[in-house]
Amino acid sequence: MEKFDAVIIGSGAGGAPIAYELVRAGKSVLVLEKGPLLRTQDESPTGLSDFKRDELFGYGTEKIIDVPGVANRGAPYFPSHVEPDLNDEPHIYAGLDEQNPIATTEGFTAQVVGGGTQLYGAVHLRFTREDFRLASFNQGRANLPANRFTDPDVSIIDWPFTYDDIEPYYLKVEELVGLNGTTQGQLKDFKGQNKYQTPLAPNPISAFAKAGMEAIGGTTYRTPLAVITEDHAPSGRTAGNPKTSYVNRYGDPMGYKSNTWVALLRPTLRDPALAPLLTLRCNCHVTHLSANGATVNQVHYRDPSGEEQIVEGKIVVVACSAIESVRLLMLSCEQDRANFGARFQYQQSGGLLGRYFLTHCFGGAEVALLGRRFDKSISLDSDFATDLTASPAFIQANNLWAGAAIYNNTSDQALPLSLGRTHGSTDLDSLWQGFMGDTSIIGDGFNAWMDRDLGTRLSVSFMGNQIPWFRNHIRLHSSTDKWGRNNAYIVKDWHPHDRVLMDIITEQCRRILELGIPAGQRSNIENGSVKDQGVRIANHILGGARFGPNAGVSVLDASCKAWNFDNLYVTDGSCMPTSGGANPTHTIEANAFRVADILKTRI
Repeated sequence: MEKFDAVIIGSGAGGAPIAYELVRAGKSVLVLEKGPLLRTQDESPTGLSDFKRDELFGYGTEKIIDVPGVANRGAPYFPSHVEPDLNDEPHIYAGLDEQNPIATTEGFTAQVVGGGTQLYGAVHLRFTREDFRLASFNQGRANLPANRFTDPDVSIIDWPFTYDDIEPYYLKVEELVGLNGTTQGQLKDFKGQNKYQTPLAPNPISAFAKAGMEAIGGTTYRTPLAVITEDHAPSGRTAGNPKTSYVNRYGDPMGYKSNTWVALLRPTLRDPALAPLLTLRCNCHVTHLSANGATVNQVHYRDPSGEEQIVEGKIVVVACSAIESVRLLMLSCEQDRANFGARFQYQQSGGLLGRYFLTHCFGGAEVALLGRRFDKSISLDSDFATDLTASPAFIQANNLWAGAAIYNNTSDQALPLSLGRTHGSTDLDSLWQGFMGDTSIIGDGFNAWMDRDLGTRLSVSFMGNQIPWFRNHIRLHSSTDKWGRNNAYIVKDWHPHDRVLMDIITEQCRRILELGIPAGQRSNIENGSVKDQGVRIANHILGGARFGPNAGVSVLDASCKAWNFDNLYVTDGSCMPTSGGANPTHTIEANAFRVADILKTRI
């Protein structure tokens, strides 16, 4: 058995910052990653990146779902190169009535070194001050409709730290990970410090979004993006000319997007003084944890050949994305019900492990510019943002419990192949079905489709807090993966207040386009939210093992340590008690840096 100061499961936003800090404190660290290491162009001996360069090539040949007991058994799907095969290891999803569950790959952020930071749009907003104290903010508010919070299954708690506590770690992310953006115009307090790199010139189409944001009364700022625009000394990366075709959402073959591999882990392994302290093992599937009393003493995993291995860490950090982190803890509870399971109250109906699963309230509006086409290849993901709908004044005026940031998306319909991938489809498991089922897209119809959509689209989106609802949860399903382990079962729907919030902020997105683009220069505005599209899990995977002030309301303490355990920490998005009014990656990374400072004193 090998022994390390720390064993970290997952190399993404919740795990890599801890590895980075502990190694620099002289600790030995093992990072176990379920997926492969995909090399950037400069790392590859052939000069070709391991990443597939366009969305088209991210999906393989058609397969048929053969998972027993699901409503979509026999349906076709197109497997991704960064998610497990749906027949090998599905997530099972159902609504609150648990009728007709389906097999899905939703909720797998990305199984690859760097995790979800490899394949996201890189929007890196801070949360507002109120996002960390929504229970206190709403306490005693007379203008909140009573029926929105009388549901006994709703439990809103403050985060166990404040904005001022996390703000130094936001700065650390902005400097060490590498972000571009501007501070002026943000609702967040930067305390006079600015670690952002200078953003690129905005795409001309974004001027319409900026004008609309200001027309509804908002102040605008350049959206913070985790993409370097200047040489980045902490990671040793050299700036180049990032373009949407290989930066946005999918793995960046050039290394400009600041994922946790190129920003944190790779620089550590390239440093001769630090490399001996960091061990990174890819294609290693952790199956369960075992404990001796309150101490997690063994991490069990299968190596790339499928052989079972065991390692030991003085501390064990679980950071494999919320659904899979909760699943791993539950599988460990099943292995040892008397000890491990009892400490999570896993067999009791009131146990909190897996409860208050969250994503984001998400929506927006989209329009096509008439008679104009823009070169979207020069864009990143977003140019302008506004915090108007995240302000306390807006929240209170609209009788909401929380708000959301709004930002524009310049990369929509940027490339012909990405256009084909997303046309008519909202289901993450059947991305091609909308395109393949539209028989009008041939010959002249294809030309008309390209003229109408390619380079003409502009959208604005929001990410809003979802109500923490006991009914939304993760548990184990009776079906098993290829290793015989129970699959994750996600039961989720939108609370009535989620629907109210989405309707109100979707309307603001519509107004931004209406006021920012003269009527004669745009198509009809299309607007809506995830509740209208039948999207089940939405963009961000959060909650299920939330932290809080005591074991009566939370799974973890303020340091992300599991109650009743001495050395078990959970640091991905599952620790979040509310989902925040913005994309969560920045906050997950900042919290991981915060926890790393605590762990330095405990090893």
